[in-house]
Amino acid sequence: MKEKTLYFKEGIDLKNWKEIKIEYFDREFSIKVPKHCEILEMKPISPISNPLRQIKEALDNPIASKKLEKIIEDKPKDPNSITVAIAVSDNTRPVPYHCDDKEGILLPILNRLKMSGIKKENTLIVVGCGTHASTSAQWKKDAFGTDIINEYKIIDHNCYSEDLEPLGMVQGVPVKVNKAFYDADIHIITGLVETHLMAGASGGRKAVCPGMVNIEATQVFHGPEFMANKNAANLVLKNNPCHKFALEVAKRTRIDFSVNVILNGDARLCGVFAGELEKAHELAVDKIREYTQVEVDSEYDIILTHGGKGTVNHYQALKAADGTIPVIKEGSIVILVAHNNDSEPIGSEYYKRLMRIFVEKGLGNYLPMIKDPKWQFTPDQWEPQKWEQFFLKAGAFENLIYCTTNIPPKDLDLLPGTSGYTLVEKPSPKIEEIVQNAVLHAIRKKGIDSRMAFIKQGFYVVLKKSSND
Repeated sequence: MKEKTLYFKEGIDLKNWKEIKIEYFDREFSIKVPKHCEILEMKPISPISNPLRQIKEALDNPIASKKLEKIIEDKPKDPNSITVAIAVSDNTRPVPYHCDDKEGILLPILNRLKMSGIKKENTLIVVGCGTHASTSAQWKKDAFGTDIINEYKIIDHNCYSEDLEPLGMVQGVPVKVNKAFYDADIHIITGLVETHLMAGASGGRKAVCPGMVNIEATQVFHGPEFMANKNAANLVLKNNPCHKFALEVAKRTRIDFSVNVILNGDARLCGVFAGELEKAHELAVDKIREYTQVEVDSEYDIILTHGGKGTVNHYQALKAADGTIPVIKEGSIVILVAHNNDSEPIGSEYYKRLMRIFVEKGLGNYLPMIKDPKWQFTPDQWEPQKWEQFFLKAGAFENLIYCTTNIPPKDLDLLPGTSGYTLVEKPSPKIEEIVQNAVLHAIRKKGIDSRMAFIKQGFYVVLKKSSND
């Protein structure tokens, strides 16, 4: 007996289709795809068998740096009076911080500070929110654990604050950094090194810029000129204007020590890189380049991808769409799955307004608008610019099918792309129903034999067109 689509009137024989699993926040769901659908995935990398031991070894043998204990010892002050600030990532990065987690990196750092004589009341944790919304008390509890939030002071960075420390001019722009962080005697940054569509890779210097800088610095880091630069791309550090600017800002902030991690496709800890700001980060980037980069020989007609745990809102989901650019062509259909379970599932009010303007202006008209001297820089304006780059490659708004269950249908209708809700003739459909019908819709449109791929780990996979086709 033929298996039919869920809600389409005309059925498609799914008997010979294969089942795949797609990550959706804290669970997976299954759908079927044509048997010839290619699975693009990272090279296998095993998680660390003993994370706590690996974290200890990384802290004991830092890269191009003294140990934390030695940094403290060399300060011309009694440890009891030394102040320490630790920069941590916000809820858009799944960094394993939790003290109850065997893979948690924050408690080992805090324990070393304590053993070296640093008082808890002299230790500050700064959440590098950049231009993102402040993190909630519940998120802090989940991310760091009850003991840490009860015993240590934790603050969120505010890029609009008037109480920021001036660092001088960087590329003609007055740059300021979080004053509470800067005023500490010792500065430690932490983060996750993963692919990044603008800065090449996250982690390292990004903990400072854009994590803890003023809005004016962010305007440069995310400005139209930087965003249009061909080197502002995944896994590119050389001649990347975003990387160069952020690194200069971080160096002026006097980073004493860094601790960054890398994860595999299952979000398991695969490496800890502690030590000097630049060298430790470069080694982490070299490592992720080894297993995240995948070469393909030609473009695809249909690509199914997802945003992983980091797509807390539509703003963050851009990463998944951008990741398909190297292997799509005009007319390709991209199906994007994003959980968007943030309290604001689309993004800031700035972002929502700019996306409406982007849609109203039409493809090809957004970048000239924000480059016009009369345009006043608006927070989040860089995101529609990158969305435009994606849609120009795909050829039309309708060639993105956006699948989520956390943005209301009426709100999703206002964003560029085809709403997955419109493909299911049922109120409040499940995500697997939306995505399955999106695949069927794409197959109907492009043909049963169209070339299709599923990007198993979403934007964490860096697709590269092979040069010999």
